Amino acid sequence: MIGYAFMGKAHSNAWRNVASYFDVPAFEQKLLVGRDPAGVKEAAAKYGWSETATDWRTVLDRDDIDIVDICAPGWMHAEIAIAALQAGKHVLVEKPLANTIAEAESMAAAAQAAWANGVQSMIGFNYRRVPALALAKELIAEGRVGTVRHIRAAYLQDWLADETAPMSWRLNKETAGSGALGDIASHAIDQVLFLLGDRVTEVSGRLHTFTTRRPGSNGMEDVTVDDAAWATLSLASGAIASVEVSRVATGRKNALTLEIYGDKGSLLFDLENLNELHFLDATAPTREQGFRRILVNEPEHPYLEAWWPQGHIIGWEHTFTHEIRDLLLAVQNGTAPSPSFEDGLEVQRILNAIEESAAAKSSTIPLARTTVPEGA
Repeated sequence: MIGYAFMGKAHSNAWRNVASYFDVPAFEQKLLVGRDPAGVKEAAAKYGWSETATDWRTVLDRDDIDIVDICAPGWMHAEIAIAALQAGKHVLVEKPLANTIAEAESMAAAAQAAWANGVQSMIGFNYRRVPALALAKELIAEGRVGTVRHIRAAYLQDWLADETAPMSWRLNKETAGSGALGDIASHAIDQVLFLLGDRVTEVSGRLHTFTTRRPGSNGMEDVTVDDAAWATLSLASGAIASVEVSRVATGRKNALTLEIYGDKGSLLFDLENLNELHFLDATAPTREQGFRRILVNEPEHPYLEAWWPQGHIIGWEHTFTHEIRDLLLAVQNGTAPSPSFEDGLEVQRILNAIEESAAAKSSTIPLARTTVPEGA
């Protein structure tokens, strides 16, 4: 695994626990890579990794490394992922896929070439592994909400609401690529595509930075990414999706909310109550209609057979355990993991179109159906 900060901690927890709950092929947490020798050794001891290294380039030719898990910042994804795939390693990479369309296309092409040689790759949109959202997808696919007319997706946080919050790499376009757009709108947009099994055909968007300068190591520094973003997405099915994301929504800590409205029913979800899904069956008699709360903790619900008795809720960290489980089973069975790098590229194209629209005063930007160019 490359990187041991926030995402590295979450992924390490998943690698450490997955075999205790799911029937997965045997593996070993072999090597943790980080730039600081003392820091990476401390993290490895804490998180269960056998060895450490400070340069990822020196370990890709090792025969005892089969999977590379990339938890480094987005600006490093392309170089590491492409090199790992070319070295014959299966790859998991955190979202967003990359910081630019060109990098994302190169990664998707490398994944396509590696797949032909039996090498797997997956992007870490972990919210696909929330049992309640996996159940929502099943209900939509079964026709329980009928034809989806529109969907509202919002991802709201407040960790930058304070104007004195310090500058970081996440607030610099050169290192982060974008702000709330790439960081959390990528999750919201992936959920729209995942839940509906649809594709985006047109985009209109707006970006805004509320605090343009923040205290840094050299005094006040310019913030060069967005604090919040809004978008309207037209889908091939005829449905419309509205997306709103913010890192300055005071009082909202990690609220990914989804509302799906069909002609036969509706679904509501809030990540801050991730064990619950609310479902309205519009085919029931009017006098009986109303949203009902489903506590998604039954063994019949996705992933829940491995965990606790009914009513004993699971948490955010379990989504990564489910992600690692699915990756390991895909590698074992030779099946394509989901979401793929091509799925990540599609999200990247939508994010890019939102930026393009925002720069053109929210003009509508069409998205043509595209394929990964050979040798990109």
